[in-house]
Amino acid sequence: MEILLTRHGQTEWNVLKKVQGKADIELNEKGKEQAKETAKKLKNVEIDIIISSPLKRARQTADIINEEKKLPIIIDDRISERDFGEFEGKSSTDFNFDKFWSYKQNEIYSKAENIRDFFDRVYDFLDDIREKYKDKRILIVSHGGISIPVKCYFKGIPDVDNLLPLCIDNCEIVEFK
Repeated sequence: MEILLTRHGQTEWNVLKKVQGKADIELNEKGKEQAKETAKKLKNVEIDIIISSPLKRARQTADIINEEKKLPIIIDDRISERDFGEFEGKSSTDFNFDKFWSYKQNEIYSKAENIRDFFDRVYDFLDDIREKYKDKRILIVSHGGISIPVKCYFKGIPDVDNLLPLCIDNCEIVEFK
């Protein structure tokens, strides 16, 4: 199995540095252009399956990438962004964002999804697709937060306090085997 992972294109909340977890924000014009550029980069890349988060920004990105490929897109809730709960829509400077992304500290919040529960959800998804699609090349279109446990799944959880630096940029493509 080979996985290509990309993050959705830019949204207005990305520009404003607002935390967007389950908020269903659409791509802005730059985000649509980023998705078109990603489609060009993947034009001659053989892909068997596209799996997308159900959130609009990821689905729009997947649709743009898929315009020429015309593959069925599988929607999977397990790769929707982490639930930011009480922090949704806030600036990442309005709360301890580093602590929020600390696997070691494993902070429990009243509404936001705990990091270890989040990792378990993403790991369950990855275990599942490894079993179902052993010999396939899969494009996953998801979120920056999702890129963190995906990288950790394949490369191990680094011994650091903050995993946020593992996050990929809008429409960046990373590959895992």
